Amino acid sequence: MYLVCGEALFDFFSEEDASGQASKLNYKAIAGGSPFNVAVGLRRLGIESGLFGGLSNDFLGQRLLQVLKDEGVSEQFLVEFPAPTTLAMVAVGANGSPQYSFRGEGCADRQLRAVHLPTLGHEIRGLHVGSFSLVVQPIGDTLLTLVKRESGKRLISLDPNVRLNPQPDIQLWRDRVAELVKHADLIKVSDEDLHLLYPDQSPQSVLQGWLQHRCQLVFLTRGGDGATVFSRQHGSWSAPAVKVVMADTVGAGDSFQAALIAWLTEQQLDSVEGLQLLTRAHIDAMLGFAIRAAALTCSKTGPDLPYRAQLG
Repeated sequence: MYLVCGEALFDFFSEEDASGQASKLNYKAIAGGSPFNVAVGLRRLGIESGLFGGLSNDFLGQRLLQVLKDEGVSEQFLVEFPAPTTLAMVAVGANGSPQYSFRGEGCADRQLRAVHLPTLGHEIRGLHVGSFSLVVQPIGDTLLTLVKRESGKRLISLDPNVRLNPQPDIQLWRDRVAELVKHADLIKVSDEDLHLLYPDQSPQSVLQGWLQHRCQLVFLTRGGDGATVFSRQHGSWSAPAVKVVMADTVGAGDSFQAALIAWLTEQQLDSVEGLQLLTRAHIDAMLGFAIRAAALTCSKTGPDLPYRAQLG
C-alpha cells in the first residue's frame, strides 16, 4: 500500500448562468485536493492506497469520505475533526490552467498533529507528501516529522505543488521544500512551481542540487511542452506531451504523480533499493506512462483521473 498524506477538499468551478443575472452564480463542486487526488488516482491505476488526512464531520467531509470508500482508498489513516471542510474556488484560464482561491483557515484538513501520527507496518511501501499541507499548521510540521521518521525505511515521494493563496510566504515554502528534499527519494515538480520558488535560478541547477541528497529521480513537468527527467545515474532527457483536446489541467500533475508510483509498483521497484536498479529504459517507460496519464486528465473537466485500462 502507498500512503498519501495531506489535504482533502472540494473544488468549486463556476458555471455560466443562463439567466444572465449578476445576483446568481452557479458552481459545480468536485472532490479534490492534490493528495486526495493522488490517493484516488493510485486506486484507479490498480494500486492499494490510503490517505493520512483530516476530514470534517460536516456534510462535505462525509461526502469526501464516501468518495474515498467508493474508490477503494483505505480509511485506516483518516482522522475526523469537528471543523469545516476546505473549499477551493477555481477559475480556469483560456489555456486550461487553474487559478485557486482557498477558504481553509481552521479547517479539518489542517488539524493533524504529532499525536495523530500512525505507526506504519511493512505493508506500507511508501509515502507521498505535497501541496499546501506542507506549509500550513499544524499539519505542516506533522508531515515533516513523519517524513523524517520514515526516510530511508520506505520510498518517499514529494510534489511541492506550490499554492500561494493558502500560504503566501514564499520563503516559508522555500525553507520547507529544502528540508523535505533532503529526505525524498523521488520528486515531481512543475515548471510553474520552480519559477515561484527560485525565479532567479535555472531549473537544471536547482534540480541537480536536489539530486545531491537522497533523491534518485526528479521529474519536471512543463505542461504542453511535455516533461523532463533528471536521474542521478542516467542523466537528463525530455519527452513531448501527448496532444489532446484540452478541457483544463486540473489534476494533471496528480495523475502524473500517481502514474509514477503505479509504474514503480507494477514493476516491483517501489522501494529505495528499487529506484537504484532502474535503467534508462525503465525511466523512459515510466516517464511515458505518466505523460499519457496526465494527458487523459487534461481532456476532462476537473480532477477526473484515469483508470489503468485506459493507459494500455
